[in-house]
Amino acid sequence: MSTETSNSTIKLMVLKGDGIGPEITAATLEVLSAVGTKLDLDIVFEAFPIGLEALEHQGTTVPDQIFEEVSGFDGVILGPVSNYDYPPKEAGGLNPSGELRKRLDLYANIRPALTPPGFAPPYGKPVDLVVVRENTEGFYADRSMFSGSGEFMPSPDMALSVRKITRQASTRIATAAFEVAMQRPRKKVTAVHKANVLRAGDGLFLDSVRAIAKAFPDVTYEEKIVDAMAALLIRDPSQFDVVVTTNMFGDILSDQASELAGSLGMAASLNSGPDVAVAQAQHGSAPDIAGQGIANPSSLIGSAGMLLNWLADRRGDGRLRDAAALIETAISSVIAVPAQRTADLGGNIGTAAFTRHLVEAVRQHQD
Repeated sequence: MSTETSNSTIKLMVLKGDGIGPEITAATLEVLSAVGTKLDLDIVFEAFPIGLEALEHQGTTVPDQIFEEVSGFDGVILGPVSNYDYPPKEAGGLNPSGELRKRLDLYANIRPALTPPGFAPPYGKPVDLVVVRENTEGFYADRSMFSGSGEFMPSPDMALSVRKITRQASTRIATAAFEVAMQRPRKKVTAVHKANVLRAGDGLFLDSVRAIAKAFPDVTYEEKIVDAMAALLIRDPSQFDVVVTTNMFGDILSDQASELAGSLGMAASLNSGPDVAVAQAQHGSAPDIAGQGIANPSSLIGSAGMLLNWLADRRGDGRLRDAAALIETAISSVIAVPAQRTADLGGNIGTAAFTRHLVEAVRQHQD
């Protein structure tokens, strides 16, 4: 492990979310605290209400205080949210994910899909790829317009949805994807599109990606149509390394890849922008199992590890990279033992027991 030292505090904003959010967020903070103790890192947390809790007490699911305070933090941990259950925007029902991504310019959604060592993937072939998803435009109605919604109804029997693709957003997500590829052994990028139908939008996207590809001659570059990509992921995911695509395609394909890797419950995710990053589980709030103590917290815990890696790059503090690696190692070592798995992984232990195993793995880890 690194011998670099730093006395600075790591201050994280915590947004617990809805459904299973508070449960897996509590597990994440417990593991982060254990990592901080193990590596002599001063990690502090401050929680702010969001989602249904904020709606009840403040009349909005996304209070302005979050944006007023976020600059004073090194990063954000966001639990899953139940935006499908929120009232209309006019009644305070804002989508926290969309608002954070748009207002903090979190343009890059990095979603690794990795089958852990010692875990047999449910569909036969191990997965090791990263989906780099554009996060601020596309078909998502809450972030495609300067004013108003990207969805509207000209008549009671007609709904229209606007898809926004810009050269600026496509260029910077392509840059992020090639930079990720340069850090991986295979150095390969696959751009996923539907330019055979969406000729203007995906044509612009591909034109932007191709321009960036020329600046990375050491990276192999290819293109796949999205429906073929969905099939190829099932047939042989090992042929892919880094996948770059637009918002909706990235959302769908990353869930598919993570489930093929083992479980969506293990799917880590980081939303990053120029000045801040938000660790967020790839999955939703799972209200059907909320409060039962059976959720797998690995996704949010792994996302917190990605946040520490992001901070390590910005600070040049090797201990933060060590902390991220320790989290990944702890998750893999616990999952490798069948008796220590949650239900989504074929086991029968709950959130609290799984978290205890992770904390113990952190404490027992040998440098």
